[in-house]
Amino acid sequence: MGQVIPHPIRPPSSNELVLGPGEPMETDRHLRQMMVLIDSLEFAWRERSDFLVGGKLWLYFSEAQSKRNDFRAPDVMIVLDTTRHERRAWVVWEEDGRGPSVIIELLSETTEHVDRGEKMQVYARLGVGEYFLFDPFSAVLEGYDLDVHRRAYVKKPLDPLGRVRCEQMDLWLGKVPGSYHGIEAPWLRWISPDGSVLALPAERADAETARANAEAALANAEAERVRQLTEELAALKARG
Repeated sequence: MGQVIPHPIRPPSSNELVLGPGEPMETDRHLRQMMVLIDSLEFAWRERSDFLVGGKLWLYFSEAQSKRNDFRAPDVMIVLDTTRHERRAWVVWEEDGRGPSVIIELLSETTEHVDRGEKMQVYARLGVGEYFLFDPFSAVLEGYDLDVHRRAYVKKPLDPLGRVRCEQMDLWLGKVPGSYHGIEAPWLRWISPDGSVLALPAERADAETARANAEAALANAEAERVRQLTEELAALKARG
């Protein structure tokens, strides 16, 4: 009787992995900040299909981690040079070994030690090229580049405006004062190389409405000027 050769064990798929209970957002401001970053980037890159941006998207990078239910769900995660479609989780072994390109964690009193410690080490081992930390209340902003040889992060310098460069995305991250859902705060925003802030869809709509109103006001003013001129010429002609 021949020897039975066991089949190789297949790692679990994204449909089989546990996707809860998860890491809830600390406050409403944390949630809003996450959505500002995600929505503005998706809107700015809406014509592109070669990236994925997710908020609290499950990240599975090893089978051992999946068996331990050792959850990782970055606040904001960007993967470049991939296909843009819906995923239940980012499972590295289903993505040809590709991990996230950029991760942003939003700091809080209860999570800061994990974001600066355990998560930082995990993301470095996973090869996440750039890692950013932002506290929505204190407005502390930090950026890190991965030293691929040491598998450790090196702090990035801030520019004179307090912004930090995201090299892989050819964008900056900076604090921009404003009101979002009634919350006045310095929001972390994506900033293009020319210094313009990547707009949210609602901001773009408001800007277009304001521009249309301004153009309509100019047209009305010109029409009124022509009307007055016409009346003046008619009056002169009548007296002549």
